[in-house]
This record gives sequence, C-alpha cells and structure tokens, in this order.
Amino acid sequence: MVNFQDFIRTLEHMGIADVLLPFLLIFTIVFAVLQKSELLGEDKKNFNVVISLVIGLSVIIPHVIRPGGEADVIPIINQALPQISLIAVAFIMVLLLVGLFGVEWKGNSISGIFALISAIAVLVIFGGAAGWWEDPYWLYDIFGEETISVVIMILVFGLIIWFITSEKKEGGKALTDSIKGLGDYFAGK
Repeated sequence: MVNFQDFIRTLEHMGIADVLLPFLLIFTIVFAVLQKSELLGEDKKNFNVVISLVIGLSVIIPHVIRPGGEADVIPIINQALPQISLIAVAFIMVLLLVGLFGVEWKGNSISGIFALISAIAVLVIFGGAAGWWEDPYWLYDIFGEETISVVIMILVFGLIIWFITSEKKEGGKALTDSIKGLGDYFAGK
C-alpha cells in the first residue's frame, strides 16, 4: 500500500524540490515584479514571461548540470525558505492576534525601523544558508542562541508589518515608492 509519505518521496526523486519548485518560485517572483513595476512598459506581458522564464531556467540549469558547483543556488534556496516560511507563519499568527484585539499600527518611524531590522534578518537567514558566516563565535559571546532567534523573528515581523501597513501613494508604483521611502528615511527627510 502506498501512503502519502511514499508519494512525496517519489516526487522528490523525480526532482520536484530541486527543479520544479525553485523554478516556479523564481519565475513567479520575477514575473510578478516585472508586471507590477511595468519595467518594460505597460501591456508587455509576453516580454515579462520570456524574461521570467530565462531567469527561472538560469537558476535551475546550473543545479541540474553541475550540482554543488559555484553557480548552484538551489541548496541555498532550499535551506533558507523553510526558515523564512516559519517566520512568515509566525508573523501571520501575530497579525491575527493583533487584529483580534483591534490594535492599529500608526507612525512611519516605527515601520521604517521594523523594515530595516527585518531586512537585516532576511539577510542573516540567507547569508547563513549560503555559508557566508559558518559559525560566528563572536556573535554567540554577545548573545545566546535564543536571543538571536528572537531578534531575527522580531526583525522579520517588522519588515512584513511595514510592507502590509504602508500605503501606496497615488500615481506611483508600490516597489519604487517603498525603495524611495526607505531611502528618504535614511536621508532623514
């Protein structure tokens, strides 16, 4: 009798986790950014599809041809995404609890600080998955493992809160407005 766990193992052996899922993720993210930013102009869906396809294939082909080579980023993606997903689920639970009690978030300075802290947390997670800092002993001397985990979670929660609660300016694009707002925050405007 075949159970669901055997089915998942069969899909893994077929390359779902190493080829199909990373391709779909990269393709979808690049396509969504190109569509939303209208970088190539309005109504250029066909160009956006081609560029997204090329970038998605550029990510998975090095993994298929030479697994573990220096151009192979699939192991980094597969290692970092579960941690990011865990933080995203935890953040959604926090938002549900905050919404349950009717708390409203106001003030751009708080959201800017949360955005900066969350960006640093995502950088730390992906940097750790990429092996940029194998075992930073100096960091463990300053903080314990539990403290670092809590700080990273708070940073990511802040970034997500900032993206959800920031309002889109009329006549502008959401991505460019967010980047400009972050730049203005650091410039002190």
